[in-house]
Amino acid sequence: MGVEATLPNTIVSAPANPSTSNTSTSTSKTTGIADNFQTFLTLLTTQLQNQNPLDPLDTNQFTQQLVQFAGVEQQLKTNDQLTSLVTLQKTAQSTQALNFVGSTAVVDGSTATLQDGKATWALGVSKPSSVTVTISNSTGQAVYSGNFSMNAGDHQAFQWDGRGSDGSQWPDGSYTLTATAKDASGQSAAVSTEIQGVVQAADLSQDPPTLSIGDQTFTVDKVKKVIARASSS
Repeated sequence: MGVEATLPNTIVSAPANPSTSNTSTSTSKTTGIADNFQTFLTLLTTQLQNQNPLDPLDTNQFTQQLVQFAGVEQQLKTNDQLTSLVTLQKTAQSTQALNFVGSTAVVDGSTATLQDGKATWALGVSKPSSVTVTISNSTGQAVYSGNFSMNAGDHQAFQWDGRGSDGSQWPDGSYTLTATAKDASGQSAAVSTEIQGVVQAADLSQDPPTLSIGDQTFTVDKVKKVIARASSS
């Protein structure tokens, strides 16, 4: 039981968004002024027929109306383009989420799953510190506590074998780690926690899609690192 080495060197950056060049989208076509010019002429003619002959519209007023019609048409077309972009973005997010399934992902968090007598967190401090770790079960009961020395730098793996402070073996399930740190002068130091686990499923019905890691769900943007899958021989 203790603080182990840093996380494996097989950690790589999260994959880039997959190409969406083959994605096809369809939007309803908006009839514009140029597409139905006869109707637009009818509107203008009707306006001329019903205007006050003693106070007719001048050229500037007609021009302003034309500009207004054109502006509305352009805005409608812009909205259609934005809708297409949003659809493409959602498709890219879904494809990216599927790519994570089966990989080991690292995310910010403090709750990990104890399975087969093994639960792993990663702790990080900004300067050499003495770290106090407390692990609690799903009901909030503290089952383990310990003190460890940590150097500043990248996150270091902390693995718990499921044994409580009294030596008893706790059952598999979700456990939350709380860590506090103090530097050499006794001042409080910031300590961060991460968890890692295999992405078991991707829920594409959510917006944005979510990834299932143990008993928890995370959106793709919460993933900080991905550990490459072991290649099959």
